[in-house]
Amino acid sequence: MSAEQPPKRQFFDPVLDQIDRIGRAAIRFLSAVGRLFEFMALSVLNVFTPPYFGKNILNQMVNIGYYSLPVVGLTALFTGMVLALQSYTGFTRFNAESAIAGVVVLSMTRELAPVLAGLMVAGRVGASIAAEIATMRVTEQIDALSTLSVNPYKYLIAPRILAGTLMLPCLVFVGDIIGVFGGYVVAVYSLGFSPGSYLTQTWDVVENMDVISGLVKASVFGLIVSLMGCYHGYNSGRGAQGVGTATTNAVVSASILILVMNYALTQIFFS
Repeated sequence: MSAEQPPKRQFFDPVLDQIDRIGRAAIRFLSAVGRLFEFMALSVLNVFTPPYFGKNILNQMVNIGYYSLPVVGLTALFTGMVLALQSYTGFTRFNAESAIAGVVVLSMTRELAPVLAGLMVAGRVGASIAAEIATMRVTEQIDALSTLSVNPYKYLIAPRILAGTLMLPCLVFVGDIIGVFGGYVVAVYSLGFSPGSYLTQTWDVVENMDVISGLVKASVFGLIVSLMGCYHGYNSGRGAQGVGTATTNAVVSASILILVMNYALTQIFFS
């Protein structure tokens, strides 16, 4: 008696396989989003509830704010200088050189300073946070904190999120000043503008909402950078490869979310 033959493959089976793969991918994506929102909720809740580890918060504020100032300042300075040069090159075709001061100050305060500062801090601080917490996960230091009845969210994550949310607006405010100063230097000493008229045009164009919107964006970007660093570090895999993957994912996810949220916030403020 011959062995039973397997049923023939139906022609629509590949379609069902494709639907199955799409469904599994969607479930994995929604599960990851759910874990992220749960992590964010627990983290923010621990920011506003005692006890507070003041020394940890201060250390993170220094690390995120003070030590990031050189890279943010240099980025803002040369961005303002390049923006003035490029604006002059374009506006001379339309005899609109007088608009350069307004373009520089509005571009820096509304968009370039918050976004570039967020990306720079994501590369420097986000990677550092993810690597530090992932190393603690690999070496079981986080498990040791739980054993000692110390809440890891309260001790590790809340100080970093609070410091990132508070310090990035400070960095952006300084970056606004440095970026406008860079544009001023190029316009006055390279393009021949009058110092008084350039400063007058800058002051006349900028409004409070331009600066406030940039600072609000910076606060959201600081939350994103610190949250992504903590999340990927806290949930990292084992070994050196897990630490490297967590660091990479923290920088990439923070950078993408900064760009997405920048559009969303711009739509809210200036629609």
